[in-house]
Amino acid sequence: MALDNDTGKLKWYPVYTNPRAEKKAYITLTNKGIEAYLPLQKRLKQWSDRKKWVEEPLIKSYIFVRIADNALAEVLMTKGISRFIYFSGRITAMPDKQVEELKLLMASSYELEVTEEDLQTGEKIKIKAGPLKGLTGEMIAYRSQKQLLLRLESLGCSIIVNVAASFVNRF
Repeated sequence: MALDNDTGKLKWYPVYTNPRAEKKAYITLTNKGIEAYLPLQKRLKQWSDRKKWVEEPLIKSYIFVRIADNALAEVLMTKGISRFIYFSGRITAMPDKQVEELKLLMASSYELEVTEEDLQTGEKIKIKAGPLKGLTGEMIAYRSQKQLLLRLESLGCSIIVNVAASFVNRF
């Protein structure tokens, strides 16, 4: 997508899709030349007669688009897109760092879990070793394990990933 001459800046926006329309909306957006990101996770699904590995969106009904302010209407006119996410009456933009951290998590071999529970905040931590080195988040106690919580506040959900305690530093 071309840079907006008025603001000169592209921003990441979370976009809410129609149910189970994430993949089709993603393809349509990219065919329009709009930079989009759809984090997909492989899961083993079981039917009555078979099992099959399928790619499902990590966060159901969400796609992330990187656009200039003047392209908001073009995104909304895309089939499968429902609406932008609002916070305090304004369309929510996400920091580039948050999307980059999400991409880093998706590229790792860690098993991820998305939860909409309002988890209690804890100590701020930074991962010092392993494939997620440099990632920051909050340490929480969840299911009696030490895990890293990457809170995506603008989406109202959290992503939990198992990390060895020896791999984190307090800051």
